[in-house]
Amino acid sequence: MRRLDSTFWAGKPVFVTGHMGFKGAWLCALLSRMGARTTGYGLDERERLLYNELSIPEHAHHVGDINDLPSLSAALDGSDAEVLFHLAAQPIVLNSYADPVGTFEANVMGTVRVLQAARSLPSLKAIVVVTTDKVYRNNEWAWGYREQDTLGGQDPYSASKAAAEIATHAMVASFFKGPDAPGVATSRAGNVIGGGDWADHRLLPDAARALGAGAPLVCRNPHSIRPWQHVLDPLVGYMMLAEDLAQGQRAWPALNFGPVAEDVLTVGNVADIFVSTWGAGASWIASQVETGVQKESGVLTLDSTLARCELGWSPRWSSADAVRRTACWYRAHGQGVSAGELVHTDITDYLA
Repeated sequence: MRRLDSTFWAGKPVFVTGHMGFKGAWLCALLSRMGARTTGYGLDERERLLYNELSIPEHAHHVGDINDLPSLSAALDGSDAEVLFHLAAQPIVLNSYADPVGTFEANVMGTVRVLQAARSLPSLKAIVVVTTDKVYRNNEWAWGYREQDTLGGQDPYSASKAAAEIATHAMVASFFKGPDAPGVATSRAGNVIGGGDWADHRLLPDAARALGAGAPLVCRNPHSIRPWQHVLDPLVGYMMLAEDLAQGQRAWPALNFGPVAEDVLTVGNVADIFVSTWGAGASWIASQVETGVQKESGVLTLDSTLARCELGWSPRWSSADAVRRTACWYRAHGQGVSAGELVHTDITDYLA
């Protein structure tokens, strides 16, 4: 299994959009562990954020909207970044029904503006645009979607992320050409889990809140299948992709990062593992509430063969292990262990 190149990341200036989000906070912590100097740019007004509980060395923090191009450009230009990770987004499917316009604005035009700002920074060597497993036109296939499969989306979130993929590849073909242009690729990960995610309408944060309050977890769609993976697995994949893009070794337009094909869990399976790990008194029940127009896919998995065979990436932890670790994280945090200590422990275990 390939490892991250500590020499590459030592002292490396890196710009992260969406750094205050769940994945962004974990990414900044991981980059810091590898010795990188990070600059974060994002706008997240939620009261509870993992980012606010972490102390990240060699890190500059900018609050701003990615659709504010002058502010974004000023922060990016001032960072002298060599690597850019674009994670800022409206990331919740159900929220996209409540605010479809804002979702498309953030996920499509936000991506376009990030790439537009990147055009003026000559120090950039690699750009990784993070999208989602939901960019594919969903056919309820039992097998995983591959990078060349048709993009689509029947809900505003999925469609906005598919559109962001198309916009990215158009910007690359139009403006990121020549020997001095940075390498650019999109990355598509599955249902990412781990401690410190406090977003609404996500299974494990909902579980932590419910069980922490002594109530049962209420599950939507317990028979639905998703590509569950610990947050560190795709983040390491993004960083490996950036290493190769920066050094001009390969040029993949998009890569999937998901669990192996045999590692398939339903929502109900995940709930079972979480409550059994949580301990005595924990339970879950299926939701009896109809979602109406709010449709979610029943079967969704990724084929990550390209990332495994060509990039040398593979998931370190199984889906079940990821769920257990996440349950232990939330349980320990509820008992007073700091988020910083828990994140540090998970990263240490992962990199060992």
